[in-house]
Amino acid sequence: MEFSIKSGSPEKQRSACVVVGVFEPRKLTLAAELIDNAARSHLSDIIRRGDMEGKAGSTLLVHNVPGTLCDRVLLIGLGREKEFGDRAYCDAIRSAVRTLNETGSFDGTVFLTEIPVRKRSAAWRVRQAAIVAEQAVYRFDQFKSKKDKVRRPLRKLTFVVDRRNGLAAAEEALSQGQAIAEGIALAMNLANLPGNVCTPSHLAEAALKIAADHKIDCEILEREDMAALGMDSLLSVARGSREAPKLIVLQYKGGKSDEKPVVLVGKGVTFDSGGISLKPAPEMDEMKYDMCGAASVLGTIKAAALIKLPINLTVLVPSTENMPGGAASRPGDIVTSMSGQTIEILNTDAEGRLILCDALTYAARFDPDTVIDVATLTGACVIALGHVASGLFANNDTLARELENAGDEAYDRAWQMPLWSDYQELLKSPFADMANIGGRSGGSITAACFLARFTKKYVWAHLDIAGTAWKSGADKGATGRPVPLLMHYLLKRAGKLG
Repeated sequence: MEFSIKSGSPEKQRSACVVVGVFEPRKLTLAAELIDNAARSHLSDIIRRGDMEGKAGSTLLVHNVPGTLCDRVLLIGLGREKEFGDRAYCDAIRSAVRTLNETGSFDGTVFLTEIPVRKRSAAWRVRQAAIVAEQAVYRFDQFKSKKDKVRRPLRKLTFVVDRRNGLAAAEEALSQGQAIAEGIALAMNLANLPGNVCTPSHLAEAALKIAADHKIDCEILEREDMAALGMDSLLSVARGSREAPKLIVLQYKGGKSDEKPVVLVGKGVTFDSGGISLKPAPEMDEMKYDMCGAASVLGTIKAAALIKLPINLTVLVPSTENMPGGAASRPGDIVTSMSGQTIEILNTDAEGRLILCDALTYAARFDPDTVIDVATLTGACVIALGHVASGLFANNDTLARELENAGDEAYDRAWQMPLWSDYQELLKSPFADMANIGGRSGGSITAACFLARFTKKYVWAHLDIAGTAWKSGADKGATGRPVPLLMHYLLKRAGKLG
């Protein structure tokens, strides 16, 4: 979709459709009032008759509005003005874009971006509008022999801002929003692929393409390379699969040569059967999403490169399948991680931490400023936080606050969970340095505590996205989270967040 920024009066816009808002009960926004004045109370008359109350999510398409130069005016219900915040704004943009896409408007001029949102700048409104707009028209239908085609799809969106708020800042925010949207789309596309297509080798090929397109350094470590490094924990997960494991390393160097990088580590289990500790059959198809951490960090580095963000960013993706087989790891096996610490595998379905621990040890060689790992790690996190917030664990409170603030800014929220040493007791093993599970109690916390044992050399945070990376049910599919959170964190670090 093509995007642009402009300022101007709504009644003077030559457009297939002008989009304005209505608050509940029946209160026109400023842009809607200007059209109403030009149309000699045409909109007021319609609203007075009860066609539009302004309830959140409601829409009303009006043709041939007198006094205007546009073909149509789309009224979007915004709910109560006092309650108009981040969610209501994003919902309004989403509703507007979907309606435009379904009603034959090739282009739309959106005045919702002029409406104040509590504690948010004009740049925020534009950035979020671009992200939400692209997600609203996203489809994953490449495997359908007969695709549902939109007769006259939306091709162009113009976001209107008050000239006094600065067109230059809005243009920069639009570029950021478009880049983040592309990163989200990449993450969603990779995650939505079936497991027989999106293998570790496919992820490696995707990384190589990102590297070639954006002049990013890329290295793919093979099984023998990982064996030479002593990554027996990672390799233990790959033993049951015929697919070769990969360790993907991408280095984007947009900052100063002596600047320490931010390292993102994404869990890349392209299909998780549970291994010998086999998962139950219902919804096992969704285990193709166990590489959403990998998909999100690949989407993030692409977005950073598109913006040409002035930072150094390294992405690590340990990738494998977790399958049962004659060579697969068994409960009770003991493996030695790259760090030299030994692990008793009590449950082969707790495999994410086994591949992440070696990648986190490997991350130290980049002398990182900060390391953040992203993983669909535990079902326990879904029980704790549902599908609204990602679980956040950190060995540094400043980093935790920065990530929480970035999530709030991005409307991709995370919630900090405890990482107290008391929980470490649950990982004790009589036969090895630690067990890979700590029992049912506090499962997401003990998983994070396990990872913490491999991150003592640097500032580190862990995002458990098991509840936020995909949706089940009728709207089944990847969400692209936490690409927005990660990008807002990086934008803030780079001083580019308006």
